[in-house]
Amino acid sequence: MPLDLSGKQYKDVPYEEKERLFEEVKRDFRFDEYLYGCYECGICTAACPSARFYDFSPRKIAQTAARQDVELFYVFMNDSVWDCSQCFSCDRCPRKNSPGGLITLMREVAVKNGLDSAKEAIEGYGRVVFKIMSTGTQVSPDMLQANAFPDWGPHVKDIAENLDVWRRALPPETMHTTESSWQVDSKTITELYLIWHMTGVMDMIKEVDEGLFMILQDVMEEKLEDEGYDVSFD
Repeated sequence: MPLDLSGKQYKDVPYEEKERLFEEVKRDFRFDEYLYGCYECGICTAACPSARFYDFSPRKIAQTAARQDVELFYVFMNDSVWDCSQCFSCDRCPRKNSPGGLITLMREVAVKNGLDSAKEAIEGYGRVVFKIMSTGTQVSPDMLQANAFPDWGPHVKDIAENLDVWRRALPPETMHTTESSWQVDSKTITELYLIWHMTGVMDMIKEVDEGLFMILQDVMEEKLEDEGYDVSFD
């Protein structure tokens, strides 16, 4: 389906709110490093793998930000930034722009402000985040269930139905289940929790998935308390 650039789908969102989000992106110290001005040469889009499969153009996003088109910027923040694969192929821009970096900022602001599109985009990753924060590891085969990752395509269903085959293909015992994992140093986990707390990651998670936030809060606060840190995520 072609991207609707008219902005009519967001006519009920006040202009002041759209402008506030745009200004929040601009205030980030990285903004001026990612956007110098666009030649409209299209090299970023030509190099972009996502542009081959989606109605997606890093050039249009960079142009919109440079022109300070608040209405269109809001459309892209909701409907385009989640199509980016974050490969940064677009960084070959002759003007030294980084559309991928700009999109990163837009995503962060979308998450921090709890936009519905952001919630929908990261819905399938809650279990992955919990796995990382509770054990220090990522996805094990038996986590790959179609109902948990609906946006990963039909191959997830094939994996779920053939877990025995995958377990034989991944012989290390630590990769077989969600209960077991390779050992991660306690200090590393503690540092990870402190980083997430001090950089505002937990605040971002709370905006998009309060249930996940509450689970992580219990896990992290108990661990930090055991390590002698008095930290509250409220």
